[in-house]
Amino acid sequence: MRFYIAVFLLFFILKVNAQSYELGKVTIEELQEKVNKTDTTAPAAILFKKGKTYFSYNEQTGFLANHVYEFRIKIYKKEGLSWATQKVSYYVGYENLRDDKAAFSDVATYNLENGKIVKTKLNSEGNFKEKVNKYWNVASITLPNVKEGSVIEFKYTLKSENIVRLPDFEFQYEIPVNYFEYRSEIPEFFIYKTLLVGTFKPEMSGDIGQIKQVYASEYKQINTLYSGKDVPALKKENFIDNIDNYKGSIQNELELKRFPNKPVVNYTKTWEGLAVSTYKDANLIRELTDRGYFEDDLKKIIADKSSPRKRLDTIFKFVQERMNWNKKKGYYVDKGVKKAYEEKTGNTAEINLLLIAMLKAAQIQVHPVLVSTIENGIPLFPNRTVFNYLIAAAEIDGEKILLDATNKFTVPNILPLNVLNWKGRLIRENGTSEEVELIPTKPSMIVNSVSASIVPESAKLEGVLSLQKTDYKALDFRESFANMTNESHIENIESQYKGLEIEEYKAEIKNLSKPVYEKVTFSAANAYDIIGGKLIINPLVFFAYKNNPFKLEKRQMPIYFGYPEQRRFNLFLQIPQGYKVESLPSPIRIVMEDKAASYTMNLTADENQIQIKVIQEITKAIFAVDDYDMIRDFFDKIIEIQNQKIILKKA
Repeated sequence: MRFYIAVFLLFFILKVNAQSYELGKVTIEELQEKVNKTDTTAPAAILFKKGKTYFSYNEQTGFLANHVYEFRIKIYKKEGLSWATQKVSYYVGYENLRDDKAAFSDVATYNLENGKIVKTKLNSEGNFKEKVNKYWNVASITLPNVKEGSVIEFKYTLKSENIVRLPDFEFQYEIPVNYFEYRSEIPEFFIYKTLLVGTFKPEMSGDIGQIKQVYASEYKQINTLYSGKDVPALKKENFIDNIDNYKGSIQNELELKRFPNKPVVNYTKTWEGLAVSTYKDANLIRELTDRGYFEDDLKKIIADKSSPRKRLDTIFKFVQERMNWNKKKGYYVDKGVKKAYEEKTGNTAEINLLLIAMLKAAQIQVHPVLVSTIENGIPLFPNRTVFNYLIAAAEIDGEKILLDATNKFTVPNILPLNVLNWKGRLIRENGTSEEVELIPTKPSMIVNSVSASIVPESAKLEGVLSLQKTDYKALDFRESFANMTNESHIENIESQYKGLEIEEYKAEIKNLSKPVYEKVTFSAANAYDIIGGKLIINPLVFFAYKNNPFKLEKRQMPIYFGYPEQRRFNLFLQIPQGYKVESLPSPIRIVMEDKAASYTMNLTADENQIQIKVIQEITKAIFAVDDYDMIRDFFDKIIEIQNQKIILKKA
């Protein structure tokens, strides 16, 4: 009897302490919890997320995919209250399928009041559906009575006739996830290619399910379960391209369809197959061969241009200046290139296909390049859905020149910053294709030159600052500041370099083929310290780093700089009358182990002037997570070097 009582008590204790992963079974312990057990700084946590994909069959439409998701979320802090609003996007732009459908259910908020659990259900006023555009709708809810300490629950179901690409099951967010599981029950007729994204590796198990009497015959079902515990929050970090590229998720894309007594259908495209289908489905041949509407204009603009490069530059500038981008991305035309040309406005495909057509007519070898922009993610499968943009790649004398005429500030081989996303796919009419490197190898430069006088009576620097920006540094500047007034430029520089007071500012930015030039006449208060009659000066004055941009102990994602860069600092400081140099920092050079980053500083002085030359270079656009410690140490050493001082004493 004592044995059975002990077993019963043990079972009771285990049951009480076990985490329930069923909706409606919120515990007092969950409501009393003040911080997350694995991340005490988290404003909220997903206590569990469960997902299930299963198929149902209809004789008229065939198989339908059902995706069911259940959430329980704990709110710890005020910053976590945003989780009370939930949105689900669903597709309604199919040509041959019925629209997807999404619906929320089992929505409730739980609070602890006077030691008792109080449940507040969602009424109809907190449930919304809205049309975003002709392709997407959004279903959304706002949970009631949510406050710090609340636990919220909800469920939503997504039904879709699209079985080619299943919705991604995400199990990592900007808050921690205590537990997740994803079950898929796939009829044996469909074979999916599964991809696990992110660094967290879930546990997996599978089996063959029971035979079902559907689809006029018996069939088997492939059951798979993914699960995991204590998934860390994916927190925002400096120098990141698209955080969603690294978020833990499970992706499934249809590979084969194999019904009884029917031929096997292979959905796995090769990149060459993608090239062929894109040319056909996007009507690229028609769009690129219809030239009558621009021929007269083309003859005029290239009449005196004998070399291919001059013709390319002239045509690019013509299209860039004539056409206005309507902010719509894509590689399919909406109204057609001819109509876009006549209306002087179009989407990405229409503008860049016009550019390609004109270059072809001018006897320049050129092809479309499919691209996935940074916000769209990295193309992993050879599938058209992974791309959302189209640019051009011309070739002259063996040199590939990348072109995008949608942006008013780009030049040949300088693409918009959001297009610098790994690799594109060049496609040809004959069905061949090749990868195209989008990230440049040539460093973009900023050259900072200062000629200034040291004024010890007021602890000021007075002088002239000249800045020169090339390539992507110039593009970045033009995009950000081209439409700003001089006053706005001055405010921006003064906020960037604290203590700087600008007396005069000039900029030359309109000629896109040349670097951006800025010239600033300035004075800088408190630019150095005066201690015991000595002047203690930081070699880089207001250019010095205040803090290391890489502060985290560990990093979860690669470091993305966008493009290689070089920063040069040339400073000429006039020694005030009655002073001389007591000491200068020694010349120094630091280089990362793989030579992907370097920093060099040299100082020289004579009776009248101190000259400081610094070159900081980063030769790679992307660094792996494993390189994080090296990058952080590199910047720590730069800060250490910059903290060395120039000391002037009275002569």
